[in-house]
Amino acid sequence: MPTFTMVVLGSGGGPHESNMSGYLIKPSERSWTEGIIGVEAGSGLGALDLILERNPSIFDEESSEEPDSTDIQSAYDVYSSIRCFLVTHAHLDHVNGLILSAGSIGGPRKRIYAAHQTLKDIDSIFGGGRIWPNLASWKEQDDAYKLLYQALPYEPIYTSVGLDVSVRMMPLSHGFDEESGIYDSAAFFIKHDPSGREFLFFGDVEPDSISTRPQTIHVWRAAAAKIPHTLDAIFIECSWPSGRSDATLYGHLNPEHLVAELVILAKEVTQARQRGSSDAAATNGHSSNGRNGHGSKRVRKKQRLNSISEESLRGALAGVRVFITHCKADLEKAHTRPINHVIAEQVRVLADERGLGADIVAVDQGLLLDI
Repeated sequence: MPTFTMVVLGSGGGPHESNMSGYLIKPSERSWTEGIIGVEAGSGLGALDLILERNPSIFDEESSEEPDSTDIQSAYDVYSSIRCFLVTHAHLDHVNGLILSAGSIGGPRKRIYAAHQTLKDIDSIFGGGRIWPNLASWKEQDDAYKLLYQALPYEPIYTSVGLDVSVRMMPLSHGFDEESGIYDSAAFFIKHDPSGREFLFFGDVEPDSISTRPQTIHVWRAAAAKIPHTLDAIFIECSWPSGRSDATLYGHLNPEHLVAELVILAKEVTQARQRGSSDAAATNGHSSNGRNGHGSKRVRKKQRLNSISEESLRGALAGVRVFITHCKADLEKAHTRPINHVIAEQVRVLADERGLGADIVAVDQGLLLDI
């Protein structure tokens, strides 16, 4: 049974303003009118209008035989039903819809959950009232403001964001420039509290192999022991097609680097399973014979020191869907197919060559997904 339902408002990575990062989710057992969580907010009302024109029933509830006054009828209804936004970083292709729509939506006040620096960056747009009217506040009691900033910690804890959903945020590196230094993005573990199931959502991320501050490895280690039993869906960017040089990635992934990252995840998953097997053996040995328990500890230590072979990685990510997001628009029309499908196929071929077992999925704008 699915845990979450998602509508993809936008899966592109720019520069087309009509298709930028934006996702709407809810627990599958809830209705859209009970409340929606926005993950990123690049695409907004305009994208929603276009999606509803193409598929007017996308937000219909299966249990509803006929629309009534509480059904979602328009883009305005959808956006007004959002209770909060999870934002990985403040680049415009991730917050444009949030900014533009802030004064034009109804419903309750909406929280923006993000790292403190990301919220400060968003506030630099709102705060002076010159780039855009100031429609967000840091203060809980400022009810006149449409949006409320809510900082999330970079700590190994989950924070409730309502609707039986909680979130853990971890930092990612998203490039480096001489003025600001390393630019942080974020990854979210998004958990359905009643079931304990979750999925992993990446903001923009550069390869650890070329980063001045590798951080993705820590996300993989946090995810490894959960795969695939409680975590079997990963949304991760792959902005460029194969062959893009490291010097022109600009803090993003291409298929070669993404698959290298997935290999690292596969190694972490394999090690986590080995640790689990060794722990079980140690427990059984200790319960029957204390010396056997000691022996199992030595075996476990030896296993940790052993390198992971290529063969042991085969099938390590079986049961995991990897959703490819944030593909940059093919402005020069170098490909005859949509660029996200080209990139996803390139990732799929490379991942299959390594035998990782993951299912690679291209994410299209307007897609309705069960997670």
